[in-house]
Amino acid sequence: MAASEPNRAVDVGEAASTEKQGPDVGFWAGLGPIVKREPVVKLLSPVSGLEALTWSEDHRLAVSTVNSVSIMELVCDQHTHSQGLVLHRTHIPVPEAVCELKVGPEDKVQSAKQNFENSDDPSVRQVFLLDRIMNPQGGALRGVKYTSWSPLGCDVNGRCILACLTLDCRLTIHSGHKRLQWTQLLNLTELYGDMLKSRNYSNANASEPSLEDLEDLEVLQSRYQMQTPVRMEWSSLCNTHQIQSNNECKDVGTVLLAVLMENGDLVVWQFRLPVQGKESVVSCNTIKSGVSSPSVLAWWEYEHGGRKMSGLIVGSTVGPVKILPVNLKAVKGYFTLRQPVVLWQDTDNIPVNDVKCIALFHPQQKCNCSLVVAARGPYVFWCLLLISKAGLNVHNSHVTGLHSAPITSLSATHSGSSVFTCSLDGTVKKLTPVFTDSAILFKQQEVELPEGVRGCRIHGIATSPNGAYLALATTEGMINGLHPVVCTNLVQFITLMTPDKAGAELLESQTQSLYKQTDLLDLVRWRVMHDKRIPQFLQDELDEKTPTSNSTYLWRLKLFLLRVLHQSLQKVPVEARWRPTHEDSKAFLPDEVEGDTVDEGTVADTSEINESKPKEAEVEPDEERMSEITAWIEEVESHLTREHMKRVLGEVYMHTLITENTCIPTKGICDFLSNDPTNEDRAAKVLIGHIMKKMNKQTFPEYCSLCKEVLPFTDRKQAVCSSGHIWLRKLRSEHS
Repeated sequence: MAASEPNRAVDVGEAASTEKQGPDVGFWAGLGPIVKREPVVKLLSPVSGLEALTWSEDHRLAVSTVNSVSIMELVCDQHTHSQGLVLHRTHIPVPEAVCELKVGPEDKVQSAKQNFENSDDPSVRQVFLLDRIMNPQGGALRGVKYTSWSPLGCDVNGRCILACLTLDCRLTIHSGHKRLQWTQLLNLTELYGDMLKSRNYSNANASEPSLEDLEDLEVLQSRYQMQTPVRMEWSSLCNTHQIQSNNECKDVGTVLLAVLMENGDLVVWQFRLPVQGKESVVSCNTIKSGVSSPSVLAWWEYEHGGRKMSGLIVGSTVGPVKILPVNLKAVKGYFTLRQPVVLWQDTDNIPVNDVKCIALFHPQQKCNCSLVVAARGPYVFWCLLLISKAGLNVHNSHVTGLHSAPITSLSATHSGSSVFTCSLDGTVKKLTPVFTDSAILFKQQEVELPEGVRGCRIHGIATSPNGAYLALATTEGMINGLHPVVCTNLVQFITLMTPDKAGAELLESQTQSLYKQTDLLDLVRWRVMHDKRIPQFLQDELDEKTPTSNSTYLWRLKLFLLRVLHQSLQKVPVEARWRPTHEDSKAFLPDEVEGDTVDEGTVADTSEINESKPKEAEVEPDEERMSEITAWIEEVESHLTREHMKRVLGEVYMHTLITENTCIPTKGICDFLSNDPTNEDRAAKVLIGHIMKKMNKQTFPEYCSLCKEVLPFTDRKQAVCSSGHIWLRKLRSEHS
């Protein structure tokens, strides 16, 4: 299901006006950086949980609702005629069955619950009846409490996986399957419950039966609290040393998931990559945090001198914030803190609602530093940590005067250049860190929300991975001083930068991956589709840098822009491609009807159909310009194909990264590159010479999967066997 269909029908007037549009510099200058983008996505159920929105590194937005996790994937589609966002929508439903935690023998637990329910002591009976985790029969909570995306590279396809926590304490991990389907990989609540049962619900391994009495309400509460997750967060990817049977040491990719429990315990799960099921669990360790009433959790990762330091930031509803050391055994390149680091120690009863850790470079001290920002009521608490010769330096303070009501959501860009906050007062603020000699200052700026977003009640915000978009979960605000009777839950998108700035960041990017910068790429696509031309500064920079560039990144960017430009010049379809075309009704002439007499009703129907057909757009695309752009696309595709062929030949020569069932037409590729008159690459000729000597007259041809005939390598786009079977060659040039 897509919220913005690439092949949607367009009115004739819209099609004609779109084709007549040209480059309008004043149009973009008048918009500014903050613009509302279409479509506005309507949610089928109200939002819920601690943070309504979370955005993954692979450009998927998770929205926590009462009935499901609604997921929207931002796709920068080069084949669409629409200027709006292209969003592929899926969802993960909340299970109908209530999750009941295992806290002891079933008969003893039921007996204890009945005693508490019928107790004459109001302090016992009321506490039990009001606790909807211990007593789900009183009305179990339904909805999503929190979601957390893993880093890239955690599933079998190299994408992010989603940890989902429901309000009834079910913690599960899900992976995208077949693009628009989701599969549950693990139920961590069930696994951890079995683990606690095996050690008799104690923190240490205990073989003897527990002497705790379940008839004591505090004992029963403690057993529930040690299994009630508050939040969970993923670490970055890391390598661990695994000893093989022959005593060799092998590096294995792993990822950690830290889960904060209601009693203050930190449960750290370690998974082997890719995460596929129970067999991927490497270890599970429990750490005592000592934090009462914990509320937030975040990973603290700091790099100094080529080594990484890691810890867990834990905040409380009563105020304190501290970093706890995490002992990462056998993890390559990591070292731990010797003792906890207190970031804020006052118990001032101002709850910590959200916390983010940002890695920055200190321009004054010329070293890496770590910035921790947390939402505490209407304030933003910040703490700057950097390592010097004197040790770990900690500077902290609060940013005041931001909002008149408590902050509901806090989001930071991955680069750390900006921090965004939203509050119940309906405003969104932007904080930009500015370094000084000793500490840091924040430049405050209110985000001018566009029409349609201004005045709405904001439940949560999230920034896209590269800071191009800000997603907002909204409902209607006050109308004439009254709350609306029916609230419509929406997810709206606004831009945080101009398309020109996005294009400049793409040119100077160190990522060298268009896929990881989909949000920036979509902004540039929007401008090219609107103006029907590539921005001049972007065209000039690409023309200047691509001939001398050793990387294919700029070539792939140029190819993408040319394809979008070619699409923008094509005629917009009046009807969606999936819809069947209206064929003229054929008049049936019976034999007994004389002459050319036709039934009047049939003629009328036919004329109505003809009149209802929309007229074609008057403006036809410029054929000469289309041919020129097609030639440019062909030139860039040929260059990328040759570069890919050389990379494949390099792997063949070195005998690396070739799987068991891989069939590479080495001789065909060598002949194709050698016979290309436009290719005067000396490096390719030298490589081909070495490979031909090494092959010793072997050919390694490709074979047709249907008739087993040899496939000649004469065309870079397709292969045709002697039986006429056609096989297309595909090179992912734009997102690789």
